[in-house]
Amino acid sequence: MLDDLPFEFEGHAVAGYTGAEAGRLPLLLMHGLGPGASIASAFGSVMPFLTEHFHVFAMDWIGFGRSARKQSAPYFDFEFWVRQARALIERMPAGRIGVFGHSMSGAVALRLAASEPRVAAVITTGSVGTRFPVNAHLQRLWTYPRSLDDLRISMKSLIHDTSAITDDQLAKRWAVLSNGDYGDYFTQMFDRPQPLADTWEISDEDLARIRVPYTLVHGRNDLACPAEETSIRLAERIPHADLALIAQCGHAPSVEHPQKICALVRSAFSTLVQFDRATA
Repeated sequence: MLDDLPFEFEGHAVAGYTGAEAGRLPLLLMHGLGPGASIASAFGSVMPFLTEHFHVFAMDWIGFGRSARKQSAPYFDFEFWVRQARALIERMPAGRIGVFGHSMSGAVALRLAASEPRVAAVITTGSVGTRFPVNAHLQRLWTYPRSLDDLRISMKSLIHDTSAITDDQLAKRWAVLSNGDYGDYFTQMFDRPQPLADTWEISDEDLARIRVPYTLVHGRNDLACPAEETSIRLAERIPHADLALIAQCGHAPSVEHPQKICALVRSAFSTLVQFDRATA
């Protein structure tokens, strides 16, 4: 579905990906943080739709998926990941781009939309970007699961309807988590939850600079990053922002409600992409 697009960023090997035809609107796709997080785990359910309509560019964050681990602390480094996103943008075709960020990457998307003139429209799911207290569910997602059963329990803080979690999904996440001494790296990454989460706060001044169409999507049942603490507050501060709350949905809208997310992507980029013609 996606072709490999590896590149080096500040001395680290990045697992980059691209897919679909050149000439379509380039779309920067960015996943969140957590046990087994990657582009594949975050967007696999909606990837066929995205590659049908966009020229997708994606990557696993340093420290996640198939990308290398960060060589030195701090391993949770929001500014480092923002620079990594800019490095991928430099490899995208010239001109306007779309951005789709999930969770922590919603904060990256906010930063890009406020500062990158190439960004033409944005959609986020489960976005952060405000300062809020790290709760027990986010803490659980930032705690290394020592077994497949522990991972299954962690998913209860991520997914609203845990019966939808398949053994195959768990196995793919566990394959990343159980690689060598990754558990120690993961534990060190999230060693100070509240100070780390505070680093992704986007200032009101930056939010006011966002003038492109901006769609925030959030699960009403998000336990880890509650909508009232994050997307609802952000929508009040971003000019031209649209807000969609999805019922019976936790912190993984693309996994839990892919059809609704595809419909919202159509709406978010309707002025830039002729979806009906692309489908034909």
